[in-house]
Amino acid sequence: MVNAIRSTQGLPRQALRLYLVTDQSSAGERTLMDVVAAAVQGGVTCVQLREKQLNTRDFLAQAMMLKALLAPHDIPLVINDRIDVALACGAQGVHLGQSDMHVLQARQLLPPEVFIGWSVETMEDVARSASLPVDYLGVSPIHATPTKIDTQKPWGLEGLRQVRSATALPLVAIGGIHAANARAVLLAGADGLAVVSALCAAQDPCAAAAALRKLIDAQ
Repeated sequence: MVNAIRSTQGLPRQALRLYLVTDQSSAGERTLMDVVAAAVQGGVTCVQLREKQLNTRDFLAQAMMLKALLAPHDIPLVINDRIDVALACGAQGVHLGQSDMHVLQARQLLPPEVFIGWSVETMEDVARSASLPVDYLGVSPIHATPTKIDTQKPWGLEGLRQVRSATALPLVAIGGIHAANARAVLLAGADGLAVVSALCAAQDPCAAAAALRKLIDAQ
């Protein structure tokens, strides 16, 4: 295994176990706050605000509300892509994709205690992560999914195993993950499961989160 140059001092792996990525379009008529609040009750351990259709002012407003909701539960808020919003709301983490700001530039702008997640789509990305100040890798996507359409072909379970063998960084798997395949993804090497529609589109986000959390805690 290669060694990352940055430790995850402020980021226990346990915080990544059940990782909700928001999607207002999947929530129907419910507010994003209602969905997240219910999912938190069910056992979510991390929340990423990923709402690419929002303008900056509305994105920041959502981020501030989520930060206030999550703070009493010691659940970290992660901002997707937007370093400016992360700084403005005091988020605990940011998540960057392959087309977002370079990790090195983001690290220079962010306070040292703010952790950085980075999406990897190829083994070349995984190899590059060894020389970058990232705290966890988002392995994306594991399975094909309509919420992750701007990525390479799916990793599959075998691809996830290859990533696990190549890095000591925490791995968060995302893409087509739900209660029926969650155990297999964990056994293939994921430290955490990132889910979108499995919670945002669930009729009962609290019950859906509790079911996933039960599967995760059994591993």
